[in-house]
Amino acid sequence: MKPTRREFAAAAAGALMAAPLGLPIGCQTYPVRKAIEADFDGALRQLAAAGFQAIELCSPHGYIKEGFGALADQDPREVRRRIEAAGLRCESSHYKPAEFQPDAIGRTIEYARGLGLKQMVLATFSLRNATLERWIARAGEINRAAEEIHKAGMQTIFHNHNVEFEKLDGALIYDRLLAELDPKLVKMQFQVWVVSMGVDPVATLRKLGNRAASLHLQDYDPATKGMTAIGKGSIDWKVLFGVAREAGVKNYFVEMDLPLMEASVPFLRRLRS
Repeated sequence: MKPTRREFAAAAAGALMAAPLGLPIGCQTYPVRKAIEADFDGALRQLAAAGFQAIELCSPHGYIKEGFGALADQDPREVRRRIEAAGLRCESSHYKPAEFQPDAIGRTIEYARGLGLKQMVLATFSLRNATLERWIARAGEINRAAEEIHKAGMQTIFHNHNVEFEKLDGALIYDRLLAELDPKLVKMQFQVWVVSMGVDPVATLRKLGNRAASLHLQDYDPATKGMTAIGKGSIDWKVLFGVAREAGVKNYFVEMDLPLMEASVPFLRRLRS
């Protein structure tokens, strides 16, 4: 017999409660960008079949040459419909710096609202070998964009890579960014892969406190010095998710090659934070 709507809703609620933080198990879509370019609906169905309940998109306009271009000319409400038709939800998307500039932020916000987003994530400052002054200037730029995003009812978030955990002029770049980014307007999406640099992700998340709104998940295998499925590496996920709960983190997204992402789902289903 087919389950009733009430039974289906109860099963879905049970799946959420079984996952860390009682939130949907999410993944970033960048690792499956080639599949998305070839068959968006098929890629979504594959992620849902793997056990993911939420996705984080990459901006079709900013990532037009990286597999998301086929979505750029679509009405964002149609993109949202296709995501939901696959049994997934999407409340967050990554963006590139050009999309947060004054001449583009209006269009970027309009598309994000059509998608039904709650979070607009600046994926990178695209800075390499830059001075600390240049990093600080970029922080000022995102603060200005964040004012417009806040007016539109969405949250601006900054996503780190390992480079922000390097030092310039004796200062940790990430610490200087935290000092410059407006805490009322800009939250942080903490990517735990900094563990590969010897950074303690739990200590960093504790330091962020309620400035942490989102997580990007990878696990680290000290033997190979590479990525491994969540729960197979060195990170104490029970402790990390406990800290995330205290911080009020709103979502989390696994971001690795698809086989590792798929292999991470059973552990996340079993984990209680």
